[in-house]
Amino acid sequence: MKLGIDSYCYHRYFGDAYTFQSKLDVLWSMEDFIKRAVELKVDGVSLESCYFPSFERDYLLRIRGMLDEARLDRVWAWGHPEGLKVGKSLRAAKELERHFEYAKALGASVMRIVGGSSRTRDESHKPQIRRLSLILKEMAKVASSYNIVMAIENHIDFTSDEIVEILSNVDSPYLRVNLDTGNSIRMFEDALEAARKLAPYTEATHIKDLSVGKGSPREFAFWPSVPLGKGIIDIAAIVSMLKDAGYSGLFCVEIDYLKEGYGDEDKGVEESIEYLRGLSTPHPG
Repeated sequence: MKLGIDSYCYHRYFGDAYTFQSKLDVLWSMEDFIKRAVELKVDGVSLESCYFPSFERDYLLRIRGMLDEARLDRVWAWGHPEGLKVGKSLRAAKELERHFEYAKALGASVMRIVGGSSRTRDESHKPQIRRLSLILKEMAKVASSYNIVMAIENHIDFTSDEIVEILSNVDSPYLRVNLDTGNSIRMFEDALEAARKLAPYTEATHIKDLSVGKGSPREFAFWPSVPLGKGIIDIAAIVSMLKDAGYSGLFCVEIDYLKEGYGDEDKGVEESIEYLRGLSTPHPG
């Protein structure tokens, strides 16, 4: 069981706070994040491209050198916050195409992508799926030329059945799934049932636990993150499903915004890694 951290856990450390969050005085670089991952003794990282200060080849090769020296597996994460804008933006599709070169330079064989966001959730999904399927069919050819697998995430935009429909439409081994254990609940699905449907297609993960906040369940802020094992999602059952499905990639912790009372994100990440380590350690008797 390979453990990982998505750099989005530290979005406030990168200077990116939600409107309802306080900002931090500290400001991390990508190098700082990698050093912290090494300290936490994980096996890999998912690197959000939106926090890279440069896509110049020399910089990417320097980051790759750090990752190689630390023997960290890596996923290139593209698309925050709205990804392909549900197929409405040629510019977004061109941007995705460029990122295959960046992922290759970094030594990543998996690239997490997103089709849209919660902002597009309430639009009609049939035309969205049709547009995205056409774009991703072409992108799969590009992915094949780089030997990089795209892993599409439910980004609070599609249900698990709709993700499977997109996969079926594209019909390529170069389009699979980034399973986010929390976003299915934000789409009003049962987390275990969604994981069961997507586990056979999963190439990367965001292992996240949620709690219940205040306001409307349709609002993002209603579903705050908590350290793994402290929330409403049966993380152990989902980990078991993934293992049974033959998943061999990173079990990558993600915290998007931490519920008040749980310290800061770094503490939440550390607790979550320890929780996953506990699941991977055989218990006597």
